[in-house]
Amino acid sequence: MPEAEPSLSDYQFELPPEAIARTPPSERTAARLLTLDRQHGAFEDRGVADLPNLVRGDELIVFNDTRVIAARLRGHKDTGGKVELLALEPVGERSFLAMGRASKGFTIGQPLHIDGLAGRPLYIEDVRADGRVVVALPDGVDDLWQLCDSAGEIPLPPYMERAAGPDDVERYQTVYAREPGAVAAPTAGLHFTPELVAALVARGCETAFVTLHVGPGTFAPVKVERLADHQMHSERYEVPAVTADKIARARREGRPVLAVGTTVVRTLEAVAARHGEVIAQRDETSIFIREGHSFRVVDQLMTNFHLPGSTLLVLVSAFAGRERVLAAYRHAVASGYRFFSYGDGMLIR
Repeated sequence: MPEAEPSLSDYQFELPPEAIARTPPSERTAARLLTLDRQHGAFEDRGVADLPNLVRGDELIVFNDTRVIAARLRGHKDTGGKVELLALEPVGERSFLAMGRASKGFTIGQPLHIDGLAGRPLYIEDVRADGRVVVALPDGVDDLWQLCDSAGEIPLPPYMERAAGPDDVERYQTVYAREPGAVAAPTAGLHFTPELVAALVARGCETAFVTLHVGPGTFAPVKVERLADHQMHSERYEVPAVTADKIARARREGRPVLAVGTTVVRTLEAVAARHGEVIAQRDETSIFIREGHSFRVVDQLMTNFHLPGSTLLVLVSAFAGRERVLAAYRHAVASGYRFFSYGDGMLIR
């Protein structure tokens, strides 16, 4: 009789509040790095700066080059009631989709007065059942990115329990971020500097990029005990032709693919699950990688430490084994590792 799939309760662990990193480390490469052997379960305490000495030296390292936008827009209605929008993506030429929050909801045609845009209101064009709204861009603003740059703020994860400050504009962004569209950072990439990437290349590693725009669903809690019943969020991605070619060549040459972050894993494994291999493609994915997933592309993973009972912890456990991962997490808690977006890293090989 086949073993039952693990349920949500199987992905819990004790995490003291003081283990949550609410500010970044002094330097990107100053974070600690816990290495985990996914075959035998052995782990070792190292540092991100040690990474060039921890790789084989022939890996294809794949990064997510999405750029976090200053997506949080605050303001008020004509009545003075406060409103908050989390901009998600453009819709057509002059509108955008957003998650909206207001005490008495929204109505079509309603003007919103956003802080920093005096005299240029936004107007609600559509109200959707899922709490999202379609909003028209104000006069004098060319696109969503310009709107966010002029009036938005970086949307830090809710568990940081603080508003974004000046330092977050730089630190909650990877150094190689290029394509705007994410509302959360691909946090494993926050550890990298140009110098660290150069050192990895000097060791013989090759680099490649995909784009997956991290959405707010990455923080959505799993509310069902049976994981198969969880509705996964959808995120937009792009795999360039040059990246697909590099992955195919690494596969032919027997070189491992090292994914920097769970977003890279989701992108590459989603495409391979659809097509049997990684091809150049622009699409969306709602893949939920959990126990039983057959990994077709990713051989190694660098990631941060994730929330108990989160889909990200389920993904990492599917890759390295739940008991091994939870044992490593217990060690990390006992050893004072910092957790979540601004926290320490984990290298799984």
